[in-house]
Amino acid sequence: MNNLVQKPNLLKSPWSETFHQLVSGVDENLILVSPFIKRSKTAEILIELKRRRVENKVRVVVLTDLRPESTLNGSTDLEALVELGNNLPQVDLTHLPSLHAKVYVADRKMAIITSGNLTDSGLSRNIEYGVAFTDEKVVGEIRQDFEQYSLLGAKVSPEEVESLLEEMKELKDLFKKAEQTIRAQARRAFKQKLEAAHIQLLRHRAKGKTTNAIFSDTIVFLLSKGPLCTIELHPLIQRLHPDICDDSIDRVIDGVSFGKKWKHHVRNAQQFLKREGRIRYDGERWHLVA
Repeated sequence: MNNLVQKPNLLKSPWSETFHQLVSGVDENLILVSPFIKRSKTAEILIELKRRRVENKVRVVVLTDLRPESTLNGSTDLEALVELGNNLPQVDLTHLPSLHAKVYVADRKMAIITSGNLTDSGLSRNIEYGVAFTDEKVVGEIRQDFEQYSLLGAKVSPEEVESLLEEMKELKDLFKKAEQTIRAQARRAFKQKLEAAHIQLLRHRAKGKTTNAIFSDTIVFLLSKGPLCTIELHPLIQRLHPDICDDSIDRVIDGVSFGKKWKHHVRNAQQFLKREGRIRYDGERWHLVA
């Protein structure tokens, strides 16, 4: 039996041609994982899918970071996500605030893991590096990993992104005023609007999932990689959910707790999973039950 895996191709900058090859080969499912996304790149994707007349057939899955700061500093165009939703019938968008990976997958044909974001700079101008896989088994494993990652984030509809876009337009105007003046009123208005944008995003996090469910899914995900003690779990969970595990705040939004009591909720999730028989404790470490 031949167990050889096809050797990956190394990607040096610019790697935009390889990305175009990936998009031009997709038939059913395109995964885009990037903290920063620009409209110019999503426009190219739309053009290619429409050129091949597969825009109604291909399901596009996007994992990104929708925190307001990314839009304010110009790293992400929310318009890009709105246009995807308006032009494609099958778009799944997930907000994952701890996202740093940049991964692009076409069906089971090709996967790119790279340092480059889905931006002009990331694909063409910056010094980036990565690998492209065409082995079906490896591509399938990468796809499965990021389908699991998507379960840790919050699903956001194109309509909700459009609402957030309107908030950000107003926030940008206030930001400019705050930069141009030292008046306390402008700074206060900007701070209040920024807080409102954060709360709106936290509401998406709270939608459809309890605090216990969020932490339970995360614990199972982490323990799938090996046993961990609680003191090891805490920083890993906090890195995955910085918005929920913020030690500087204490608030409840739509029944989901955000802030100082997060370790208490982690403990509750551990006990819940233990009662359900999904994890066990050996006196030192937590284990996933096979």
